[in-house]
Amino acid sequence: MPINSFENYHMSWKPVINRIDKPIYKVLARQLEEDIVKGILLPVTKLPPQRELADYLDLNVSTISKAFKVCEMKGLLSASVGSGTFVSYDAVSNAYLLEDTKPTHLIEMGATIPDNDSFEPLIHQLKNMLQEGDYEKLFGYGRAGESIWQKDAAVKLIRRGGFETTVDRILFANGGQNAIAATLASLCKPGDRIGVDEHTYPGLKTVAAMLSVQIVPIKSENDQLSPTAFEDACKNENIKGIYIIPDYHNPMASIMTVENRKRIAAVAKRYNQFVMEDASYHLLNQSPLPAVASFAPEQVIYIASLSKSLAPGLRLAYVSVPLQYKELISKALYNLNITVSPLLAELTARMIVSNQFEGLIQGHQLQNKRRNELLEQYLSNYTCVGDETGVFRWLLLPGKVTGAEFEAFAAKHGVQVYAAERFVVGNSCPKRAVRIAVCAPKTLEELEQGLIILKGLLDKHM
Repeated sequence: MPINSFENYHMSWKPVINRIDKPIYKVLARQLEEDIVKGILLPVTKLPPQRELADYLDLNVSTISKAFKVCEMKGLLSASVGSGTFVSYDAVSNAYLLEDTKPTHLIEMGATIPDNDSFEPLIHQLKNMLQEGDYEKLFGYGRAGESIWQKDAAVKLIRRGGFETTVDRILFANGGQNAIAATLASLCKPGDRIGVDEHTYPGLKTVAAMLSVQIVPIKSENDQLSPTAFEDACKNENIKGIYIIPDYHNPMASIMTVENRKRIAAVAKRYNQFVMEDASYHLLNQSPLPAVASFAPEQVIYIASLSKSLAPGLRLAYVSVPLQYKELISKALYNLNITVSPLLAELTARMIVSNQFEGLIQGHQLQNKRRNELLEQYLSNYTCVGDETGVFRWLLLPGKVTGAEFEAFAAKHGVQVYAAERFVVGNSCPKRAVRIAVCAPKTLEELEQGLIILKGLLDKHM
């Protein structure tokens, strides 16, 4: 029997479990998950101390600890040293941002789908390739050792994004998400912890959950990951590395200062942390800043995805890997995808070497400027963080409405935007904000229609 009586004692969670099923820790973990999913336990609810709950249930503390650990590794709980264990804000959030089919009843301004008005040089190059006599090689298996000139092209593109690397560090992946998965799979074990911004790319959260890697929110200063908080996490949170998006941070659209890049690199070197630098948006910047990898090349895995800067259909990412990690990540990439498409690798390399990729980038930048000008025209009275060449903006909501409430409200009026709650990590408090993807509507007219609706909602109800 429990040592103490809890009949009149306040506890945030008083589970009733079936003791017939075994093992008990799995039964308890399943009950905890069900109560979170059903909304019985709300986000940021602080769970009872493990010893208190063990006493209440007449169980060993180790049983409670194992149950909490199971839920923590699923992303349902967030434990903080000295503060306790809380239900994560993002425990039941939707991490899948691109729907299976385009919503027919909504103006899509949620998913970041780059414009398709700039693809003519890409199509022309592809047609030329398919007219060559040995085009059949483009549909076979590619071998890494046969692609030296393609790696030269990768070095050229990465240099354009603000980082000087070398051919011997280049690996190919089937897109940025694939590179993130391979990095986590090779450098982390189940239960390991990595640091991320308090709001971050949902694809990272999804991959981490699949691999049972825990993500730890690191506090921000001026909408940028704080180097001081990063160092504190190295000391106190037992993290192995961090994931960052220095340019056009997703979702907050901020650009990290050069000083912060240097300080984060210095902390990574001091504590021997690996850094995943997601460079998906680097090439959208007209004057790219030095990458974090420039200041810590032996710590940073630099992931240059091509979907946002060139074309979404180019499922290819160039990864510059420190030599200490190269064999591990190379094996993980092989086991995850065997090889990248020779067709896409060849097409991309030709676009880069011929400098036609500059036309693609400039085309996207021009389209983004036009779209952001429209946004500024209609939402000038509101705070929309972001840059004129970015593909999305971070709208800070006035009043007391939450991001989730505004997302639902906008959807009822025919516009899809994504709330901060979709991006928040652990028990961090989501900002009252939504991400607006100016790139998603097919035409400027459709974008304008969506902005008119959003402005009307903000003017009337905020």
